[in-house]
Amino acid sequence: MKVSRQDHYTDTIRGGVLRDTPQRRHVYDLLRDEHSHPTATEVFLRAKKGMPSISLATVYNTLETLVACGLVKQVHVDREPTRFCPNLEEHGHFVCEHCSRVFDIDLAAERSQQWSLPAGFTITHHEISLRGICADCAKSEIQNPKSEIR
Repeated sequence: MKVSRQDHYTDTIRGGVLRDTPQRRHVYDLLRDEHSHPTATEVFLRAKKGMPSISLATVYNTLETLVACGLVKQVHVDREPTRFCPNLEEHGHFVCEHCSRVFDIDLAAERSQQWSLPAGFTITHHEISLRGICADCAKSEIQNPKSEIR
């Protein structure tokens, strides 16, 4: 039987003997409901809308706790601020070079079997980020091409 994300959250927080605070639940719900891979600052700005008293320090501490508990993954894209992802399935990320949005991409487990590793090496996990232009930006570029400067 598959466990729901809410049950997983409750079991993980309570199983780790952590208090299920309203702030912790609010931040987790924001991440779970929107897969935009926000930065801590973006999470804070969104959290303030629903919980005006929440502080930036609380958001940072909550994100750190959610990562440590395995409820959220950190996403590192080059030298940009860390982003947060609630998708715990094995997956990669696609970063649009125009709008900077980050999208989840499915990675078939079998693909890792095709990589040529040195003898004795074992993959324990992988982080793959692809860069390019998302469909929305590509469509926008076709509809509104930039004029060349002569």
